[in-house]
Amino acid sequence: AAAQHLDLFVSLVHSAQYLIDIAMTDNIPNKRFFKIGEVSRIVGVPTHVLRYWEREFSLLRPRRAPSKQRVYKRKDVEMLLRIKKLLHNEKYTIAGARKKLQPASAPPSPNDTLEEIKQELIDLRRMLD
Repeated sequence: AAAQHLDLFVSLVHSAQYLIDIAMTDNIPNKRFFKIGEVSRIVGVPTHVLRYWEREFSLLRPRRAPSKQRVYKRKDVEMLLRIKKLLHNEKYTIAGARKKLQPASAPPSPNDTLEEIKQELIDLRRMLD
């Protein structure tokens, strides 16, 4: 019974998080490009923080307008909202947030996993002998 309650709680937390994520992106005006001041207001951080995050997160690369001003796309704003959530709400470090946002690599093949387990067992056997 406790396991079922825990599963239900985890499911509710994930659902709530999904709704929060939707609400965050709903606050983004329906337009193609945004200047840094607009993004600063939407995300709720100063412009210098946005510039710092650009240096720290390779996924974030706004274009430059001919006037050399940064121009963000909607996907950039959504990424900034995710970064802010990870850093401010979930208390990740910059490195932890960077790792969390990286695209997931392909899972190891079963043969690779079995080979790793086999090697670990051989190493353990040697230690015991």
